[in-house]
Amino acid sequence: MSTKHFVNDPTKLVNDALHGITITNPAVALDSENKIIYQVPLAQKGSQVSLVSGGGAGHEPSFAAFVGPGLLTAAVSGTIFASPNTEQVRHALTSHVDAREGILVVVMNYTGDVLNFGVAVEQAKSAGLNVRMLIVADDVGVGRTKSGKVGRRGIAGTVLVQKIAGALAARGANLETVYHVGRLVTENLVSIGASLEHVHVPGHDASEMDQEHKLKVGEVEIGMGIHNEPGSGKRTAELPELVELMLARLLSQADQDRAYLKVDSTEVVLLVNNLGGVSILEMSAITTEVVRQLEKNYSIRPVRVLSGTFMTSLNGLGFSLSLLNVVPTGVKGASMIELLEDPCQATGWAALVSAHWGAKSQKQDAIKHHQALTIRSAEPTGLRLDPTATKRALENALRRVILAEPEVTKYDTIVGDGDCGVGLKRGAEVLLDFILQHGFSGDVVVDVATLVPLVEKTMDGTSGALYTIFLHALVQSLSALPAGNATAQMWARALQESCDALSKYTPAKPGDRTLVDALHPFVQVLGATGKVDKAAEAALAGARRTKGMRASLGRTVYVGGSGFQEVPDPGAWGLACFFLGLAGLGPASEA
Repeated sequence: MSTKHFVNDPTKLVNDALHGITITNPAVALDSENKIIYQVPLAQKGSQVSLVSGGGAGHEPSFAAFVGPGLLTAAVSGTIFASPNTEQVRHALTSHVDAREGILVVVMNYTGDVLNFGVAVEQAKSAGLNVRMLIVADDVGVGRTKSGKVGRRGIAGTVLVQKIAGALAARGANLETVYHVGRLVTENLVSIGASLEHVHVPGHDASEMDQEHKLKVGEVEIGMGIHNEPGSGKRTAELPELVELMLARLLSQADQDRAYLKVDSTEVVLLVNNLGGVSILEMSAITTEVVRQLEKNYSIRPVRVLSGTFMTSLNGLGFSLSLLNVVPTGVKGASMIELLEDPCQATGWAALVSAHWGAKSQKQDAIKHHQALTIRSAEPTGLRLDPTATKRALENALRRVILAEPEVTKYDTIVGDGDCGVGLKRGAEVLLDFILQHGFSGDVVVDVATLVPLVEKTMDGTSGALYTIFLHALVQSLSALPAGNATAQMWARALQESCDALSKYTPAKPGDRTLVDALHPFVQVLGATGKVDKAAEAALAGARRTKGMRASLGRTVYVGGSGFQEVPDPGAWGLACFFLGLAGLGPASEA
């Protein structure tokens, strides 16, 4: 749990954040005293049903950033994770929205929100305003037994209710119609969240955090609420298992404690919501896993998918899933899908891509788990190797690289960007898997050429490019050698020519703190002695010499500090481990 914040005063944080919304959206204004974001009159095109929502701060972009034409008319903010008070809500209803066509108030099912918004709604009714209140309770994280009389909580599915109701209001529908459709959405909506950690609220003493609810490394909390509330249980699970469990709680009819919704429509909308701290990269991977399992396990292929940040829990390291069972709205020309796709001018809403969804009714080849790698073929040259001994030696070398990954990653985290170990391991695993399945033919050129595309396709970054160039050159050099058994000197000659080819693309030389510091000694000693073990020891010595060596090339050049004095070059170390394994020598030590 991160306790670091740029703004540690929670009051200033909320006030400045609300003001920031008005800076980025000229269609809205701020009542700073009551923490209300509302549409300015000039942004409204004629009179229509007004939509008002709100709740505690900390869930941004919900709800203040959803104010704008086509979505909310006003949003009332409390302090972080605390409901706004009745007076704030009353001001929004009576002073900041057009009430001529009526007002729909949408709130999530939390006691503070329901009570404070409810009192304000009753006050507005007493003043003669036509107001309806819709409570959203979409969370299945807590079952019927535990939720008791309070009922389900409201979480990210709420934004689908707001978007559909807001679009319908913008089309000119009356209050009863907007309320009816909003309720239809609510009744056909289920959501569940999961998180790897609770969040720290700015201004709170971190030492006061409840130690009982802290999650261990690898643990995930299923059903965690958006206000840091504990969920229904903790579980150690990788993403596929986690998604499987979450979807079961959303869709399983066997779980009578949670069978809130039976999907009986041919159209389903999926919302994958970032709770604030998940990278965009991981969000995309999560979305892929969810869509894959929906089709495989439930024969559900969502007709629309929204993935992004809609309702957060500050910087929560988690995500939630929402499923909307699309049913007829009863309004001609205004289906739930069409209303979701209607434009709006709210900075917090990620517009749904509406074009070409029809094509997704076909089998989605893009969601194949793996694609077969194309293996290049080369013509035999008669240059021979012992396939059994070569397979054994290369297996050992690749396993050594895989085992060295944590060490290489540690070094690269200190002096680089931390990806070198993972990249080497990924390439080694693919090569190892291939040779275990296919072995070697015994023809040197054919066997080396077969491995090149595997490296090319699975190893990225600088080291991947260098190894690919080197291996392509190695195939060319080996092809020029005479037929017969490949000797150590022949290998050394081909390796040296490959080093020369590599020098055309990188100026790296021994002493520049790169993988060349391990590569060159190996090639030179192999040529001089014909012994792989001696050459591997020379490569290790070269890698060790990079400790304390100031880099001339690579990302280490840009990394400040004295880390280069503490660890060897990660690329050189990884290559030295490969050579040691190839020679059948024991593991390397840094010293």
